[in-house]
Amino acid sequence: MTSAARSPSPSILCGPVDVCVDRPVLSLDRPFTYDLDQDLGAGLGSLVQVPFHGRTVRGWVLGEAGEAPPRMLPVKRLVSPVRFFDEHLLELLRWVSERYVAPLASVIERASPPRVASEEVSGAGSSPFRAGRPAVEANASLLTAYRNGPALAATLRGGRGAFVVRPAVADVQSVAVEAVAAARASGRSAVVLVPEVDPLPATAASVLDAFGDEAILFAGGSKRSRYRTWLEIADGVYPIVVGSRPAVFAPLDELGLVYVSRESHPGHREDRSPYFHVRDVALRRARLAEGVCVMSALCPSAEAFALGLPEVAPARRSWPPVEVLTPGPEGRAPRLAAALRAASRAFVYAPLPGAGVARVCRNCGEPAACAACGGLLRAEEGSIRCVVCGADGRCAVCGSMRFGIVPGGAERVESWVSRLAGAAVRRSGVGDRPHPVADREILVGGAEVVKDLGPAALGLDVVAILDADLAARRPGLSARERALVTWMEAAAWATPSGRAIVQTRSSNDPAVQALVAGNPARFHRAELPRRTEAGFPPGAAVFRVAGSDGLARELEALAHRTLLVTSAGDETLCLLALDAQDVPAFGRSVRELAGRGVVTRVEAEPHL
Repeated sequence: MTSAARSPSPSILCGPVDVCVDRPVLSLDRPFTYDLDQDLGAGLGSLVQVPFHGRTVRGWVLGEAGEAPPRMLPVKRLVSPVRFFDEHLLELLRWVSERYVAPLASVIERASPPRVASEEVSGAGSSPFRAGRPAVEANASLLTAYRNGPALAATLRGGRGAFVVRPAVADVQSVAVEAVAAARASGRSAVVLVPEVDPLPATAASVLDAFGDEAILFAGGSKRSRYRTWLEIADGVYPIVVGSRPAVFAPLDELGLVYVSRESHPGHREDRSPYFHVRDVALRRARLAEGVCVMSALCPSAEAFALGLPEVAPARRSWPPVEVLTPGPEGRAPRLAAALRAASRAFVYAPLPGAGVARVCRNCGEPAACAACGGLLRAEEGSIRCVVCGADGRCAVCGSMRFGIVPGGAERVESWVSRLAGAAVRRSGVGDRPHPVADREILVGGAEVVKDLGPAALGLDVVAILDADLAARRPGLSARERALVTWMEAAAWATPSGRAIVQTRSSNDPAVQALVAGNPARFHRAELPRRTEAGFPPGAAVFRVAGSDGLARELEALAHRTLLVTSAGDETLCLLALDAQDVPAFGRSVRELAGRGVVTRVEAEPHL
């Protein structure tokens, strides 16, 4: 791919051109034709000003118009000398707009950071792309020792394809560095995508350290610094980009690798329009660039599993032995207590925060519920608060603040472990900065603690998974998968000669057995038919659509796998699952319905 943003002499257009106006609403999601004066020096990807319904608005030039209308308004002026996309990136942006039924204007805006005019210089885009000898020599020793590793290594040297990688625990960062080095050795660029950047994942830090001046972190910082970094990437200064979701659109030339780290992490799903998922966009971008997409995770998602891609995994098991115990009172199995008593470094995964849950009002005897919203009340840090709205705990019936508490949660676990352990005990919760377990320390915490912390987090004597049975009772189709992902990432911290302990009353549950085996395949084989029977199979396109009373009737007439209808006040809410081939027609219909006022909001890939 050759980006127009950094072409020495980008082509200049004139005459009728299509413009995507900066009005990100579905009812206006179509190009508008304007007359472009050659003297403006604008072309594909240029940001311009155009008249629109009596106002002056911004817009992006999409190329020559296929058909000129009898009357055209002129483009008023060129706003920026920068070309924000070329024909290859525009193809990806249009695909995202179609796949997620999102206005193209919102997709284009998300593909680059907010503009800072003072960072732009005349002649921007004239620096050459850094091809040639990489900062790190390609060494395929790790990959060639993996099943299907030689095929991945060969493809990275100049081919195209997609792979799912389940790295050995000790190889997570090294595999990413090796894959990037192989892409660079072939003269191609690479994007490494991580689900979060605070704290910086060890995989991101390893790639940045390994490639020095060739790599850049495209995440965080001020508005000015983000735009400056984007301009430098477009200018060819950095052939390796590391970042979170927006980095999937990084304007790189000769893209050879899109590497998705912790592919199953929920942070890879964008929570604002256009609601894209990094996994799908990464696959599409690699395909358009004729490069390689690598999805890496200790426990890949059901969606990745359903793709049927070649799986690259160690030839030998390096998973710690996992013991399955029946919980004792408050989850205190005797063998777990003995293991923690003897441990010098350990992690206790306690998914429930606080010290317990309020079940009954001691004043009136009614079930406990928040007086403000009816939500669950939890005892935490010495007080009782609603977990939904955060209000002080008051009975919804009588207003009393006295409740009967069912004990349980990370605070209780911390207290229990402190009484029996010989090491110091530290509890980490939401808002605390995660860091590896220190020597002579036992860490207690939930999913917020389980991060990509690198080799320093490994080598624990004991990892204990408490309350595993909660996963089956939590709402959401993906609840058990999210739990398994966290369990596997946590269990990986135990040394191969250490102990991983999971407490459950359902030892034959596929998720528990996947944890024991260190391989999620059995879980996914059970999960795919379960989710298919529920009407939302992995790989189906899912949308939540809001609108007026006639919405359900209109959507029922469209091709779909599943349609669930509910209402919230005067608004109708519909949840749909579609086969991939039906999405384009669905999108066209939804845009037409938006123009008629029947559809008011579309959310793609909602968390189920």
